[in-house]
Amino acid sequence: MSVNLAELKALQQQYATQVIRHDKDVVFCPRYIAGGDVGFEAQGTVARAAMVILTWPELELVEYRVARVPVTLPYIPGYLSFRECPALEAVWQMLTIKPDLLFIDGQGIAHPRGLGVASHFGLMVDIPTIGVAKSRLCGEYAELSLEPGSVSDLRYQGQTIGSVLRSKVRCNPLFISVGHQISTESALAWTQQCLRGYRLPEPTRWADAVASNRPSFQRWLGR
Repeated sequence: MSVNLAELKALQQQYATQVIRHDKDVVFCPRYIAGGDVGFEAQGTVARAAMVILTWPELELVEYRVARVPVTLPYIPGYLSFRECPALEAVWQMLTIKPDLLFIDGQGIAHPRGLGVASHFGLMVDIPTIGVAKSRLCGEYAELSLEPGSVSDLRYQGQTIGSVLRSKVRCNPLFISVGHQISTESALAWTQQCLRGYRLPEPTRWADAVASNRPSFQRWLGR
């Protein structure tokens, strides 16, 4: 696989300037919320993207799709969105219900060049998008208390680039950032509203369950 890192970096910097970091609407009441997650199979040669559609405010699963796409780019730290977005685009095209709000398991603007997978894909589909990552890519934050609900700003190079949230006791925190067409405050608030006692908010928890064929998804299939 031939890779031109200078070209990818230039694209990231260009796309990052197009990310809208404020709320699209003053009053926002989605009907459907989606969650997306990407994993890899066949020794990393196939990207597997899962996407789920949940109703709001019930957060009930009403649709799910899985797409498998050959990988065209090797793993390069900081450039993961170019590896994952083709699979996300494929699964997006399979949906019969298009959501009003999208959660992606990954970084939004909490990225050294301001363009993680949630921002990259949010630009592609042009809807409010939130990045919810399980680990930090960049930035610093004040130590959180052990209590669930504890929050700290994630800061990088003098700017707030997201929020760090302890969503569940005895669990590592989540790193929440703007994907596209949403503010940092709203990204955190929507993530908090979509928690149902688990570490992950329901949209990405269900996307992970579908992608990994977890017991919770199997129970849903057999209901």
